[in-house]
Amino acid sequence: MPIYKGDEMVPTPDSARPHIMMKQYGGELIKAGIVNYAQGDAPPPHVHPTDEQWIYLLEGRLAAILGDEMDIIGPGDMVYIPRGVPHGIRLLGDECTFFTCKSPAGSGALSEDYTPIPNLDEMIQRLDEAEANA
Repeated sequence: MPIYKGDEMVPTPDSARPHIMMKQYGGELIKAGIVNYAQGDAPPPHVHPTDEQWIYLLEGRLAAILGDEMDIIGPGDMVYIPRGVPHGIRLLGDECTFFTCKSPAGSGALSEDYTPIPNLDEMIQRLDEAEANA
């Protein structure tokens, strides 16, 4: 039974943005990891055509957009992101840390299925407004 001890987990490069390191692991059906973003690290809004995802925020505050819905989330909040739903986040502080899991496992890389969206500019504008109003 694999057990990953927090202080022994070794971060590996994000598959979409290799300058960002993540503690990410893949099983047979699910990939999971601990992600820490500093201001400016969050990916642009995107969609996962094949993956569904859960995010459990551990530290920080985020503006989160999911389809047409926007909300502010904080520590202890959990977000479900269904396959095919455009989404994005904006840090409302210097850093955030969250646990995430996605299915299917694929290669185990958390961002391997990031797919651009046609309304990217609109979603970025909504995140900018949420940040300005937070």
